[in-house]
Amino acid sequence: MAQSWKDNHALFLISTGALAWLVPGAGHFVLNERARGVVIFVSIVLTFAVGVYVSSVGVIDPVHARPWYAAQVMNSPLVMILGRIGATGNYRVFGRANEIGQIYTSIAGLLNLLCIVNAVYMAHLRHVGEAQA
Repeated sequence: MAQSWKDNHALFLISTGALAWLVPGAGHFVLNERARGVVIFVSIVLTFAVGVYVSSVGVIDPVHARPWYAAQVMNSPLVMILGRIGATGNYRVFGRANEIGQIYTSIAGLLNLLCIVNAVYMAHLRHVGEAQA
């Protein structure tokens, strides 16, 4: 008899982590932590949006700001698309706006990384709790 994807522990953990990376808060949403998922989504998306609003899409620079880009990519794979748009367009940003935008977008990515780890850990704890019960 075939197992469901929630019965396969490793697959469930990987899919929870992937969903949490694709859409901030989706990992918690899958675990029926809907209020927590909404709070995570709103806070991370707003933090990222403020960073892009303060500077421009040019703050996502995969070529000249690799350490910042590594943190920004933790928001979602959509950041990679924004990075291509920013690199090909004329969106160069300098000065204080660039610094503030990089900090906001990078903090949003690192917060999402923390939420991804939390979602995977909560999924693991639920599986362990069900196995012991």
